[in-house]
Amino acid sequence: MLLKKLTLVSCIMKLKLFLLFPFLFGDKESTIEYDDGMDRKPRYCGILIHPSSFNGPHGIGCLGDEARQLLGRLAAAGVNLWQILPLGPTGFGDSPYASRSTFAGNELLIDARRIPYARVSVLDSCLGDENGRIDYEKVRKFKLPILFDAADEFLLRSSSAEIEAFGSFCDENSWWLDDYALFQSLVDFHGDSRWFLWPQGEAMRNARAIEACTRNHHEQIMRYKVLQYFFFKQWDELHQFASSLGVQIIGDIPIFVAADSVDAWTNRHLFKIDKQGRQTELSGVPPDAFSSDGQLWGNPVYDWNAHEKDGFAWWKKRIEQTLKMVDIVRIDHFRGFEACWEVPAGSANAINGRWVKGPGAKLFNSLAEGLPIIAEDLGVITPEVESLRDGLGFPGMKILQFAFSMDQGCLDTANDYLPHNYDYNCVAYTGTHDNETSRGWFDHQSSEVKDVVRRYLQCPDEDVVWQMIRCIMQSHARFAVFPLQDLIGLDNNGRMNQPSTVGSSNWSWRIRAGELENWMLDRFRDFVYLYGRDNQANDRKACL
Repeated sequence: MLLKKLTLVSCIMKLKLFLLFPFLFGDKESTIEYDDGMDRKPRYCGILIHPSSFNGPHGIGCLGDEARQLLGRLAAAGVNLWQILPLGPTGFGDSPYASRSTFAGNELLIDARRIPYARVSVLDSCLGDENGRIDYEKVRKFKLPILFDAADEFLLRSSSAEIEAFGSFCDENSWWLDDYALFQSLVDFHGDSRWFLWPQGEAMRNARAIEACTRNHHEQIMRYKVLQYFFFKQWDELHQFASSLGVQIIGDIPIFVAADSVDAWTNRHLFKIDKQGRQTELSGVPPDAFSSDGQLWGNPVYDWNAHEKDGFAWWKKRIEQTLKMVDIVRIDHFRGFEACWEVPAGSANAINGRWVKGPGAKLFNSLAEGLPIIAEDLGVITPEVESLRDGLGFPGMKILQFAFSMDQGCLDTANDYLPHNYDYNCVAYTGTHDNETSRGWFDHQSSEVKDVVRRYLQCPDEDVVWQMIRCIMQSHARFAVFPLQDLIGLDNNGRMNQPSTVGSSNWSWRIRAGELENWMLDRFRDFVYLYGRDNQANDRKACL
């Protein structure tokens, strides 16, 4: 019942958004007619911030009041897109791109204050590190027991109507929820998410072993199901709130799943995993701008033949589930659908991998037409990848930090990442969660590059970041999205992630109270208005 209600509400909110922004993912040639009689293609702007980065007292951002307050301020500044990272429960390294489940939500993002049975006062102490960043170990140690206690109280004290709604949620999501709750319970029991090191019966999902585990860990399984109920209820409420502000959410799907995830445990036949549960090939990318050794991600790679035999059913569910939660989905490492860099198991780095063909358009042609998908097309991009992206009509990505390549001391003015070269159907960024902040990036450039950046942007050093934002705003790009750190002007102390590294500085940035000042939003709002990214057809005269 709950899921049906949420789905109905979601459909209504999507309809309202379509009426507000009818061209967001419709016909790319659609236009807005202005008072001057001219037709122009609509353009949009957004902010990138993951829910974990919101401010608040509990050591990690959550789906509560701080999220609503910030979204309200951003919407007032003309923001109509909110981009997030994957929402799944994180494991070792705390990366949203290495989730324990592609379908579940991150329990740590639950706002305990919105649960009637949670002992919120216990959470009121500061759980962050000395720099205000997330200390995941502290957060898990203090917050999860409180959420588990709240789950127990929920099962004991809730009204019959609430229990009925919870039961409906469990029934309608049983296809992923049962396995996830059991998996997490076994992770807690063994103290290890590496399912391939569990006892043989559990690792290989022997029917009798799974039946015994389900019986023996019933209480913990129910706790995890309740927490997922809390998460999805709170997320749906926040999604509705964003929709009421005219803000669409851009979600994120990592192309791969984590090796120690419930997805790999329950779907071994869909991956290059042998009968003993061992990966035979590992995911990664060849040497690139981020790493001279390439990036050895270590995720299991897909057996695309197995996926194709069942009509890509698992991928269909993955995209369908994500689009129930967000309005637009960005697919990370899109180039892997054309060909994936596979590295033999046991390799120390990603240098000695090979390109293995993916499903190409077959997968996407099996989906419904016109899905709102953004292709993350960074890295080693070939004409085949570009043809796949363009043939499907998916917007690609442009990163301004990649634009200032030099050729014998001169700027390569044909660089695709320079704003004057952007086509319409793209998403332009100053940088992403994997890049340095724009201030940190500029500070680390050579004097030669700094000089050409100043000349291109026509500004002194102190205004470089804002002029990067302005250049993207005035470009032809359909979507312009900026990490919130760049609005604030943070150096690399505000960086979200450094690829190919594992450490406490990754995925842990949080905005501090008062850090986003009103003048920053006012200046941003001026850019939105002056460059027509609010899509208002009337009153286009700028009052200067």
